[in-house]
Amino acid sequence: MDLDLKNRVALVTASSKGLGKAVAWALAKEGAKLVICSRNKEALEKTADDIFLGTGVSVFPLAVDLTSADQIDWLIAETMDLFGRIDILVTNAGGPPPGNFMDLDEENWMQAVQLTLMSVVRLCRAAIPSMQQQKWGRIINLTSISAKQPIDSLLLSNVLRPAVIGLTKSLSNELGKDNILVNAICPGYILTDRVNELMQARAKKTKKSVDEVMQERTAEMPVGRIGRPEELASLVAFLASEKSSYITGATFPVDGGYHKGIM
Repeated sequence: MDLDLKNRVALVTASSKGLGKAVAWALAKEGAKLVICSRNKEALEKTADDIFLGTGVSVFPLAVDLTSADQIDWLIAETMDLFGRIDILVTNAGGPPPGNFMDLDEENWMQAVQLTLMSVVRLCRAAIPSMQQQKWGRIINLTSISAKQPIDSLLLSNVLRPAVIGLTKSLSNELGKDNILVNAICPGYILTDRVNELMQARAKKTKKSVDEVMQERTAEMPVGRIGRPEELASLVAFLASEKSSYITGATFPVDGGYHKGIM
C-alpha cells in the first residue's frame, strides 16, 4: 500500500533506538522527511546516517532532553527552520523507572511527570500551530499497554500513561475541525532495550532468570511471542497517512492480545 507520505515532514522523538527508531525507519521508507531526537547524540547520529543511506530521505538528528521545556521549544523551532512546517508528530519517550508505591519518592514522581506527561503536552503545544495553519496534521502518541491494564511494579507508568490517553482524546475533539487527527498507541511487550531492562528488574525481584521471566510473559500472549518494533511502526505509518483520514481520538493496543479487556 502506498501511504503517500512522500515529502511529508515528521518529527519522531526518542528515536535513536527501540520503537522510535523503528517508527523513523517506517516513515522514511514511505518518503517522509525526518527530524529525529534523543539524548544520546552518538547513537542518534548513527541512526540518522543509517536511515539516510537506506532510504535517501532527509534526516536531521537533534540531541534533546525531553524533560526540558526549553529544549523542546528549541527542537520545534529547529524543525520549523529546517522544513517550514510539521506534518506528523510522533511523541515517544523512555519509560519511567519501575517500582511499587512505597518504593517511589516525590522526586521520582516529579521526574516521571516531566518525562511521561509534560513532554507530550509541550511537544503538542509547540507543534499544533503549524498544523493548524496548513489545516493538516497527524499526532501519534506512543504510550504503553499499562494505560489499559496496570502492570505490577510499574506504578508510575500505570498512573501517567492514562493521562496521555486523556490528552489524546481531548485534543482529537479540539483539533478535528482543523483536519488534525490525534491517536495513541499502547505497545505491549516488544523487543526493545526498555523491555529487556524491565525483564531484568523483574528477574532480580523474583529471583528468577531473565529467560524464565520472558517465558512467563510470553505465555500471557495469545500470539505466543514478544512483538517486533517494526510491527508497531507499520501502524504508526498508516495513522500518519491520508489513509487514516476518518480515525481520530482512538487508542490502539499493539500487544499480541496481552490486554484482556474489551475496550
